[in-house]
Formats: sequence, structure tokens, C-alpha cells
Amino acid sequence: MGNETRASVRFGEGQKYALTSDEDDADFWGFARGAEGLFTPLPDENGARRVRFVGCLPQGGLLKSVDHVGSRRASAGNASLDLLDAEGATMGSYFVSGVTVIDVKPSICGVGLVDLTTTLWCENALAGADAVWDLIRQGQLSRTGMWHELAPGARRAWLSVALWSREYQRRGKSATPAGQVFTLDGRHIVDEDSFYCAIGEAVNGPGGYFGWNLDALDDCLMGGWGATPRFTLYWGSSAEARARLAERVPTGDGDVALFDLILEIFEEQGVNVVLR
Repeated sequence: MGNETRASVRFGEGQKYALTSDEDDADFWGFARGAEGLFTPLPDENGARRVRFVGCLPQGGLLKSVDHVGSRRASAGNASLDLLDAEGATMGSYFVSGVTVIDVKPSICGVGLVDLTTTLWCENALAGADAVWDLIRQGQLSRTGMWHELAPGARRAWLSVALWSREYQRRGKSATPAGQVFTLDGRHIVDEDSFYCAIGEAVNGPGGYFGWNLDALDDCLMGGWGATPRFTLYWGSSAEARARLAERVPTGDGDVALFDLILEIFEEQGVNVVLR
């Protein structure tokens, strides 16, 4: 969405989301203070989510749909759903499709605001991710190790937010030159997702992103993601990590232990890994 479009609408306190048509970024649909149901564990049987946008002032294509609840014209189409920080800046965005208004009620959030219930599809909003977005919004994602006690599913949500917020979190930071040294703490690496949590933090700090699958790790190692090859990685507690990353992964040369495959990827990209 263009800055002039957002600037023409007053950003008020407590607004956490903004919707804009995916087909026309000049078609701003409005802000909302909440998006209840967006981060549900599972969508309904058809794959759709039932999301209630709280404290919303519908505009543009969304407002047109509000006037046609109950008919096919209640479908507003596809949109970009921006997650906003306390100043109204975009922290990250999700693509949402098939946004359809099914109910409208006055909101207790303010005069003229409504609570807008919709159905929509959104693959990338994982259960538990809203808590991580709130940490970023509140400036509390500021120390290492905050992911250590997360359950497996919550670690995946953590990684998803690291991915979608990566540009916001790296704003103002200059490119990292080659030859840097990073330290990877292997004590809390218990599975593949925890490895990505740990390497993202090692390279880019708390909540940092440096891949969330093997292909993404390989992409990050090509540069532009916070570490420029050639660099050195000191991998602490590597023996414990090796034992826990023993899952066999099929490759063109047969099955390889995940730990060894990660080392191969590092080596191919010119990373000097020192196991400790």
C-alpha cells in the first residue's frame, strides 16, 4: 500500500491490522484493532478461517461488501493483511484470499466502528504466531533464548514470524561483510525447527531469521540474509546437537543424517564450521 493512501486515513491507538486489496494497492480496506480467529489451530472443514475484525472502519472494496451481506457480492476478494507496530508501521504481511463478509455489528471500540466477521483463507497465519507478533509490537523481543521453552508447534510459529518480519527487524542495518564470526549455541537444538530458531538467533539476533527448511537455509547462505559467505560458525555443544539431529534425510546419494546434511550445505556455501 502506498504511503499516501495510508496517510490519508488517520491511524489511531490500538490498531494492529490493515487490509488492502491485493489487486489494487490504492484500494485501502481499513484498519482493525483485532483479528479474532486468524491464528486458530485449524481452519474449518473447507479450509477457510472465520475471522472477526474488531474495531474496524471498513473502506473501499470491503465497505462495498458490507452492504451486501448474504449475497455473492459480500465477497471482497483477495487482500494483503498487514500487521502493524505501535506506530502504524508494517511489521509483516499475510496474503488472505476469498475475504467474504458474513456479519456486521457495532463495536464497543468506538463510535462508527464495527466488528466485521468474515471468512477467508490464509495459509501462513500459524497458531501461536500472534503472541510472537505482540512481542515485536511491544518491543519485547529483545533477548536471546526466548524460544527455548516453546513446544514444537510453537517453535514453528516462531519461525514463521521470523520469516515474515525479517525485513522489519533488519531495517536500518547495513549489509554484513564477509569474514564475520558467529556462535551457534547447540544446547537447545532438539529437532530441525529448533536448529533454525538457533541459527536465526545466532546470525540475526533475537527473533532473527536464517531459514526454516533446508532449501531456505541454502538460500540464506548465498548472502543478503544477515551473513555473507565466507564466514565462520562456531557450533557449541555440537555433539549433543548431532545426537538429536539424527533423522535420516533422503538425498540423491542415499539417506543422510540431518546433522551431516546441514554440515554439507554449510561446506558447499563456503562456511567454515568449527564444531565444539
